Amino acid sequence: MTTMLIKNAKAIVTVDKDDSILENQNILLCDNRIEYIGLRCPAAEETIDASGMFVYPGLINTHHHLYQTFTRNLPQVQNMELFPWLCTLYEIWRGLTPEIIYHSSLVGMGELLKYGCTTCFDHHYIFPKTNSEQFIDQQFAAASQLGIRFHASRGSMSRGKSSGGLPPDDLVQTVDEILKDSERLVDKYHDKSKYSMRQVALAPCSPFSVTSDLMKETAVLARTKKVRLHTHLAETKEEEEYCLKLFDLRPLAYMESLGWVGSDVWYAHGIDFNEDELQLLAATQTGVAHCPVSNQKLSSGVAQLPRMLELGVPVGLAVDGSASNDGSNLLGEIRTAFLLHRLEASSKAPTGYDILKLATTGSAKVLGREDVGSLEAGKAADLFMINVNTLEYVGTHFDPKSLLGTVGVSRPAAYTIVNGRVVVKDGKLCTIDEEKVTAYANALVNKLNA
Repeated sequence: MTTMLIKNAKAIVTVDKDDSILENQNILLCDNRIEYIGLRCPAAEETIDASGMFVYPGLINTHHHLYQTFTRNLPQVQNMELFPWLCTLYEIWRGLTPEIIYHSSLVGMGELLKYGCTTCFDHHYIFPKTNSEQFIDQQFAAASQLGIRFHASRGSMSRGKSSGGLPPDDLVQTVDEILKDSERLVDKYHDKSKYSMRQVALAPCSPFSVTSDLMKETAVLARTKKVRLHTHLAETKEEEEYCLKLFDLRPLAYMESLGWVGSDVWYAHGIDFNEDELQLLAATQTGVAHCPVSNQKLSSGVAQLPRMLELGVPVGLAVDGSASNDGSNLLGEIRTAFLLHRLEASSKAPTGYDILKLATTGSAKVLGREDVGSLEAGKAADLFMINVNTLEYVGTHFDPKSLLGTVGVSRPAAYTIVNGRVVVKDGKLCTIDEEKVTAYANALVNKLNA
């Protein structure tokens, strides 16, 4: 057994059921779990002095596209909305290789770790006709190298342009190909045990890129294998118009007709739900990954977050793809979400602490996990610390639980710990050579975008 003591923290924001804030107390980690939190100062093999630091549960990202890390800040797409944005980028993404998948995953998840995220879910759905069989395996390899808790999805596209879909035909696969690889990945990587470091979800991309047969058969397979289901939904008006034209149903009604509602399902975005649909989400406990930065970048709209929370819809926070966010920073997402909904909903908006809960316990629920998301004895040893004894935090110490939303954090964490292991120290990744990875990744970016 290995032990680590986090000693004399200025504040521990537990995000437990009592919303406890503990001052000048200690956390004992044993192996990969939290053993004790309190005033007692037990002996340990390693000690971190957390004087002057706020300690938070590790953040949990519920929707991402890590491969997009290599197509950020491209001038040709900066003023586009979703459909033309996708059609332009498909032409670049067909050049993805296993090497690019591995290194874009290293970069994207590395950035997440530096900004306090300890669990990442990724939605990968681009599989070129050749050399893409090991894409998800490469992502798991990158996650293992970094030491991040990783939920991968076997995403998919089966409806190309010739069948009325959005993606090019050479980027879609048959239902049989998709289901076979989905089953392979679940059998190889999905770990349902407590504190597991890797899990798999099944995630057809969107109503405008997959067939109804794929959606139905994926749901059957997922429920047979007892894994979760994920897709994009209600992201734009164009998607709504597409569903009405093709299926004579609004997006959520279409999903319901395919068996895609329930506590094992969550959708990315969920901007254009009406009141009846929000009620259905709450009644069925179907979740939503809220992506405020991406929704603004692509001019998609503002999700009805205050109403979702009022009704009890499960909601987690997410950065979405790097190409529609231009970053993998969940701390930045917290502040953006807080400010966006203050502007949109005024006094009915979630507080800064409410948004932190979305990124921790809310996201944990969306991913179907009870062992992460808060700092309590018995929970996974996932946390991050920020040093607030610096100039930019003068005058901000009054409310540690809301600080991430109201003030914001613009520099990497002092420490990020995942599964009891220090993976970020003094703002630098401990598990890879950042400078070497950066140089090599930039060379691959230039190759992909040549």
